[in-house]
Amino acid sequence: MDFNMKKLASDAGIFFTRAVQFTEEKFGQAEKTELDAHFENLLARADSTKNWTERILRQTEVLLQPNPSARVEEFLYEKLDRKVPSRVTNGELLAQYMAEAASELGPSTPYGKTLIKVSEAEKRLGAAERDFIHTASLSFLTPLRNFLEGDWKTISKERRLLQNRRLDLDACKARLKKAKAAEAKATCEGDLWNDEVDKAEQELRVAQTEFDRQAEVTRLLLEGISSTHVNHLRCLHEFVKSQTTYYAQCYRHMLDLQKQLGSSQGAIFPGTFVGTTEPASPPLSSTSPTTTAATMPVVPTGAVLAPPEEAALCLEEVAPPASGTRKARVLYDYEAADSSELALLADELITVYSLPGMDPDWLIGERGNKKGKVPVTYLELLS
Repeated sequence: MDFNMKKLASDAGIFFTRAVQFTEEKFGQAEKTELDAHFENLLARADSTKNWTERILRQTEVLLQPNPSARVEEFLYEKLDRKVPSRVTNGELLAQYMAEAASELGPSTPYGKTLIKVSEAEKRLGAAERDFIHTASLSFLTPLRNFLEGDWKTISKERRLLQNRRLDLDACKARLKKAKAAEAKATCEGDLWNDEVDKAEQELRVAQTEFDRQAEVTRLLLEGISSTHVNHLRCLHEFVKSQTTYYAQCYRHMLDLQKQLGSSQGAIFPGTFVGTTEPASPPLSSTSPTTTAATMPVVPTGAVLAPPEEAALCLEEVAPPASGTRKARVLYDYEAADSSELALLADELITVYSLPGMDPDWLIGERGNKKGKVPVTYLELLS
């Protein structure tokens, strides 16, 4: 008990000395040991990394889960170390409503059949969104959260300890300065003040050693921020990859749905266009290969097309231009809607070219002796 009281009194004395030193520094009444410029730059970079990591983390959470109540609920489950319950996505909920509406309004009616087709597509979109959220949380959010809750807490702890060591060092410097000033004024008590100066110098050497050691530990941790940046860069690439996969899946699902609705609406609304008209597309020559491959065409529904046999005959009679043919790599599998189109397999190479007056969203593709129209969005133009 006596040992604990002595330790408590010692700690209280140290705390009081640090508080006095800190207060005098704030009022400009005491000198402060300044860190070198390199160390200050490391501190500034670490603070900036922490602040921006927090902002990126919060906004990514908003992107993945826009509902603030749901985010709070998930946060509480994580803090309680309990499994977050599975949540229905908005797309899946919309699919459920459409399926129920089709069942009640008549699944055999044109409206009911369309509701069923759209509900199936929305369900696939919801499943793709669920996979994207899961993948992005593991590959991107978790590493950022681990940095804030792990590495940054360690850095903050060592920085506080360095601050305390600096206050102790500056307090020892102040005591030594006062002891030397008193020694210079004393005449008959020189030996007494000599002892005080020696004691102050010994305390200063100990404080300087502890400060230097703590500064080195903190510096090594701060330099580790570079490794953190490399790790976050790798996680950012993973996030972009998962987001690209998600949007590609959504595009394929909607393109398939549009083809289904286009084929069915031709019988319901013969010779007419349903919905909005097709937006104008830039000419192929003014579009880069990357932009062309990413363009999403709107297939006009209910359009009157030439008979497949006539269209196929015309394509066979058309010779490729002497110049302007290009090689293209197929991005996704494509099933031809009729004999005028060319079926595609992912990763195969074909020759493509355009004809005057042709829809810029389509090209003529050749594979061996086979020829047909192919959608630009399924291709990556190579040369």
